[in-house]
Amino acid sequence: MKKALNFFLQGLLFVVPVTVTVWVLIKTILWVDSLLPFQIPIKMPGFPQLEIPGLGLLTIFIVITLIGFIGVRYIRNPLFSYLELIIDKAPLVKLIYGSVKDLVEAFVGEKRRFNKPVLVRLEKGSDINRIGFITQEDLGEIGLEKEMVAVYLPFSYSFAGELIILPRENIRPLDASGTDMMKFIISGGVTELKEGPQ
Repeated sequence: MKKALNFFLQGLLFVVPVTVTVWVLIKTILWVDSLLPFQIPIKMPGFPQLEIPGLGLLTIFIVITLIGFIGVRYIRNPLFSYLELIIDKAPLVKLIYGSVKDLVEAFVGEKRRFNKPVLVRLEKGSDINRIGFITQEDLGEIGLEKEMVAVYLPFSYSFAGELIILPRENIRPLDASGTDMMKFIISGGVTELKEGPQ
C-alpha cells in the first residue's frame, strides 16, 4: 500500500505541473482570442464551422514581430526619437513610459539588468542572506559614494520586489545565470539549481 501511495505521489509530480501549464496556456490563448475583434472561422461544406484556438495569438505574434522588424530596419531612430521627445514633455506619461520601457529592456533589451545575481547580507554579522540582482553599480549621479550599489530583491511567487542601496562589501557575486536565479527566487527556492552560468 505504501508503494502504491508513493507511485501515486510521483504521478502527481509528473501530471500536476504539466496539467496546470497546459491549462494556463489554453486559458491565455482563449482569452487573447476573445479580445480580438475578429475571428477566422473555417467553413467546409458538410462540416460544422471550425474556429481554430490560438489563431488570434499567432496573429498578434506575427503583427508584433513585423512591427519590430519594420521599426528596427526603417523607422526606429527618427520615429522613436520624435515620440520620446513628445513623451518627455508630459510628466505623468513620461514616468509611466520610462518605467515600463526600462523594465522591458531589463529583461529583453541590449542593456539587460538581471544578469548579475548576488548574495546580499542585509545586516553585519548576520548569517541571513537574500538573493538579488545588481541593477546599477555607479550611483554617483544621485550623489552616492562609489562603493554603493543598487540591488533588486525579487519576492517569491511574485514578480514584485524591492530595490535596496547598500555597500558593495555586503554583496557577493553568485556563479549562476540570472535566469536560473530568477526562477529559483520566484519558485521559493524549490527549482533545481544548475552548475555555473549558462
